[in-house]
Amino acid sequence: MRIGVPREIKMMEGRVGLIPEACRELLDQGYEVFIESGAGEAAGYADESYRELGVEICDNAARLYETAQLVVKVKEPIGPELDLLRRDHFLFCYLHLAASEPLTKRLCEIGLTAIAFETVQDDHGRLPLLAPMSDVAGRIAAQVGCHLLYRPEGGKGLLLGGIAGIERGRVTVLGAGHAGEQAVRVAAALGAQVTVFDLKPDRLEAMRRIGANVTPLYPYAQRIVRELRETDLLIGAVLVPGARAPRLVSRDMVAQMAAGSVIVDIAVDQGGCIETIRATDWSSPTYLQEGVLHFGVANMPGAVPRSSAQALSAAITPHVSRIAAGDWEQSTVLAQGVNVRRGRLMHPALRQQFAGRPWIDQALQ
Repeated sequence: MRIGVPREIKMMEGRVGLIPEACRELLDQGYEVFIESGAGEAAGYADESYRELGVEICDNAARLYETAQLVVKVKEPIGPELDLLRRDHFLFCYLHLAASEPLTKRLCEIGLTAIAFETVQDDHGRLPLLAPMSDVAGRIAAQVGCHLLYRPEGGKGLLLGGIAGIERGRVTVLGAGHAGEQAVRVAAALGAQVTVFDLKPDRLEAMRRIGANVTPLYPYAQRIVRELRETDLLIGAVLVPGARAPRLVSRDMVAQMAAGSVIVDIAVDQGGCIETIRATDWSSPTYLQEGVLHFGVANMPGAVPRSSAQALSAAITPHVSRIAAGDWEQSTVLAQGVNVRRGRLMHPALRQQFAGRPWIDQALQ
């Protein structure tokens, strides 16, 4: 099996699918590993660090895709990358197809097989390949939100953690999974008054243990409305594996937030859990809606590529090995992550999402 790692071309995406140590492990198992020149540079890994371990460097993307059978990326293929994918390719990366009908349709038309990191589930329903990047995104969300509350950034001019003699800033987090928990931990450590909403009693109990300035609550709609009126920073961190994120906050609810408040929606990859959110990138990360500053960057972990690449590579390497070995279908973990197989749409959430579309019949055959 020839494993190929292309250079990411999404705006400000510095992560690389496999770091040198991971490539060495795969080489030792007997696989051929190729990487596009410059793919690891933003994460601190020069071409030479791969070459000295035995990885072959491809001068350009066309050669990389032509050579590879298994393509290991970080983010979904975009633009010219789609023209380089073939029917015989096996694609392994983050895809977030529920939020992108055009990409879903195109991958089906190409006829390849694709497993999405974010839909790989273990036997306990956990998402082991999404979890490390969710942890990173949750921390970044709280840090970015804190910064955006500064007046020069367009915020209301609030020190989130406060000091003696002033009120604490108020943070609301929707969802207490990996991303939500990390956002809560950072905001609480800064000294903010944090309210976190989640459906699961065990997650609410875990949030309560973080600190006395954390209030975990069941997400009754009216309670969320009341909370948002006092919120300085709203962080969306809701996830339904493989499906579009549920909309928990309407435009009317956003309009009731104070001017200069901030919204960071980590769920923007899956369409967002806040009605007014739209995807942005690091070149222009924010915009104003209803007097509230919105941050919708869809690849937040890409801003810390060295840390993110190390965490992601550690999580995916055993699965890359399993796919390369050819017996991945015997793995219930990987089987649940299949989004497209030989051009056929497979994931139940995606089948439901795109039911009734003109192109779906062929994609289901």
